[in-house]
Amino acid sequence: MNAAENSVSVVMATRDRPKLLRRAIDAALIQEHPGLLEIVVVFDRSEPDWALESVPDEMGLKDRRIVVKTNVRSPGLAGARNSGIAVAQHPWIAFCDDDDEWLPGKLVAQFAAIEAAPGAKVATTGVFIHFEGRDTARIPEANKLTFEGFLNDRMTEVHPSATLAAASLIAEIGPVDEQIPGGYGEDYDWLLRAARATAFAVAPEPLVRVHWHGASFFFEKWKTIDDGLEYIVNKFPEFQSQPGLARIRGQQAIARAAMKQRRLALRTAFEAFRLKPFEKRVPVALAIVAGVPASLILKSAHKFGKGL
Repeated sequence: MNAAENSVSVVMATRDRPKLLRRAIDAALIQEHPGLLEIVVVFDRSEPDWALESVPDEMGLKDRRIVVKTNVRSPGLAGARNSGIAVAQHPWIAFCDDDDEWLPGKLVAQFAAIEAAPGAKVATTGVFIHFEGRDTARIPEANKLTFEGFLNDRMTEVHPSATLAAASLIAEIGPVDEQIPGGYGEDYDWLLRAARATAFAVAPEPLVRVHWHGASFFFEKWKTIDDGLEYIVNKFPEFQSQPGLARIRGQQAIARAAMKQRRLALRTAFEAFRLKPFEKRVPVALAIVAGVPASLILKSAHKFGKGL
């Protein structure tokens, strides 16, 4: 690819986290990358910081620019990302959450992976899950990144902040789904749709640091998690014939137990058990029903770079 062909627009949605946002911006700006790079910062339900547009000049980066926009679509992450996509100028679009950071070599490795996987219109990398001062490396396995693979496993190591996609693919499969309740799982929905349309290229090393903390948007938002998962199951009827349905029912059982909906949680846990007797989330849901705090289990999982 020449410089024009591999120029990148980075979409960063943000809300009231200026220090974290600046860390994410700086890490993207200093990437080694022969093409042009623009960062589209979309302020969602918060006052835009127009001064950010002058940062590349202050850093002496003549082939970089920052564009500040406001979310003109539905409030929330999905609408903010779509607002950024709509004004992106380059043939490749990357995402980075405002509390995450790219590590050196991220874009170089992704374009090398794309060159090695002809036809791939999405590239991802491994990530470090950073929680309570500790990094846990999570590396995607390229052979699993298929539509069926994503039905069976969310694969949290395939993170939005590590996603680079051709703008032509996004035009083909459509924007981020803004109808998902609370926006939970919008990245998973997008991965499922992308995997239907293209192969994934993988740079098998952790090149993004993903920060998990109490300020993370979906931290313990159990009702939103439950509703978002139900929406995705209904949107993709293929789940009905896949083992991945047991995983989702297990997640919903945990969320419902955390909301003290004990009878519904038990019914959902039984459904997950019936679909897959060894679904690991079933005993977790039962433990929460029995009185173990969901927050304690979630924190323990996060220490190992895992979610629920």
